[in-house]
Amino acid sequence: MAAITPKEHEESIPFFPDHVKTEAKVVVGMMVVVLAIATIGILSPVGLGDPADPMNTPMHVKPEWYFLALYQALKYIPKTAGVVIPLIAVIIVTLWPFIDRKPDKSRKVQRIRGIIAAVGVIVFIIGTIWGEVS
Repeated sequence: MAAITPKEHEESIPFFPDHVKTEAKVVVGMMVVVLAIATIGILSPVGLGDPADPMNTPMHVKPEWYFLALYQALKYIPKTAGVVIPLIAVIIVTLWPFIDRKPDKSRKVQRIRGIIAAVGVIVFIIGTIWGEVS
């Protein structure tokens, strides 16, 4: 380590009192700004309207396109079933390759699975379109 000469020592600024004073001024300034904003917010609150009611969804609210079919289904089935049934369906579809490990020997089984998949996709597309236009 290089030795500090007396001339270099005189030109340096000590860290402890000077830097701490500077940081304290910054903290006090930021606190003044935060307290000013908080005071303005308390004295003149900006109301956006009625408080949110989780049991009453406004008519103009619609989800993104990939949730429209599920949103449309919630209009016609109970809310608990509308949440649980899609969740169980996703879990079954995810775990199905691990559950069914036997090879398919007949074309009939493949055809039935293809028909079930096609019907599911068509129902999803129809529900999405129906949810958009309703």
